[in-house]
Amino acid sequence: MLPPHAMLSFLLGAALLAPLPFATTGGRTVDYRGLRLTVPADWRIVDLDRTPEACLRLDLPTLYLGHAGTQGDCGAARAAAPRADTLHLEPLDGAPPRADIPTVPGDGGDPLPKVRGDSNEIRYALRRAGVMATVSYGATPEAVRGVLGRAARAALTAPPAQGPDPRPGPARPPVPAEPAVSVGPGPRPRKAAQEPYRGEGFDACTAPTERAMNAWRTDSPFGAVGVYIGGRARACAQPQLTARWVTRQIEAGWHLMPIWVGPQPWHSAGTGLATDPSEANDQGKAAAEGAAQAATALGLAENTVLYNDLENYTDRATWDAPVVAYLTAWTVRLHELGYRAAAYVSASSGAKALSAHYAQAPDAMPDVLWVARWNGAASVTDADLGLPAGTRQWAGARRAHQFRGDHDATYGDVTINIDRSWVDVDPAALPKGRPPLY
Repeated sequence: MLPPHAMLSFLLGAALLAPLPFATTGGRTVDYRGLRLTVPADWRIVDLDRTPEACLRLDLPTLYLGHAGTQGDCGAARAAAPRADTLHLEPLDGAPPRADIPTVPGDGGDPLPKVRGDSNEIRYALRRAGVMATVSYGATPEAVRGVLGRAARAALTAPPAQGPDPRPGPARPPVPAEPAVSVGPGPRPRKAAQEPYRGEGFDACTAPTERAMNAWRTDSPFGAVGVYIGGRARACAQPQLTARWVTRQIEAGWHLMPIWVGPQPWHSAGTGLATDPSEANDQGKAAAEGAAQAATALGLAENTVLYNDLENYTDRATWDAPVVAYLTAWTVRLHELGYRAAAYVSASSGAKALSAHYAQAPDAMPDVLWVARWNGAASVTDADLGLPAGTRQWAGARRAHQFRGDHDATYGDVTINIDRSWVDVDPAALPKGRPPLY
């Protein structure tokens, strides 16, 4: 979950590059299912039909083509990162019914509807072309939406494409005239998402497939799983994350740890936390509202504990005050919306900042503290969490400790790159939030 130490280069292996039959000055032009798009020259172009293991990373400028596969190659990615512009095009038929980001029609006018998502992601259903287009962006969606909008406008005035897909590769299934697009809340699960749990848990940059989750439920030591439900600094796309996926994992007995990756303690117009505590306070409220909306759409009931992923920082003189303002506002607003609040922080920064201010606003402190300290100790002692020895802060079943990061683990013949935690959380022992206001 730690932020990348440096941005990776934009080079790809030849196996990931789709053919580029056209070239234009200052960009590259690609045909996909009747859409002709000109993308910036520095964008990667990843053919997901040819490379189903490819990771849909949102921190590298990329055009993704085809349905997402298993995303088994997400080991090099980090869960939180500064955003780049990306565009994912896939057949509308078979596109997952995502509940965590808004889906809107894209053929209704010119230009594309100017919708902004809490996670800086928007899906446009282009029915004429039979394409679902997912736009991801940093500070503003205008540039990448412009790339898509020009292609969509051209498709509206052109006759429907004839013949096979012009891009080499496996044949696509036929697209129905009016495929269903899910835009509303998902079903409520029959069981609570968070039964009391004490034991090992894991999180991965992208939600694993149902097959992987089933294999690990049987053969791994884990009973809890962290899943990234949204936020402007979320660095991996989540094609598996549907209301059905959530319900299936709850029914299988997983203790879910829904994670929101909001603004971070780094300087970025798109993904950065404000250094002014009053502005950070407003960002905390907005993050809580976005997380509550995503949780509701995914079928996570009231009083579910929602975790805010706030990464490590070294300049505590700059960031401690806005971090505390942000996380206390997150907590208060989630309580108003009927959810419980938690924070994922580093033992050397965020945990110390919250601990130092605990006595000033105990009712505004996160209900659960999840601390990253990669010391290999599967425990939640004060020392593990960077808290004062003998403290009553977050005492009881209100703690989690991420004790090992970024490693491959294999159970039941399924390998996933994960971070590993010890979880000791009993939601029933936490104060309940107020009834939802929406």
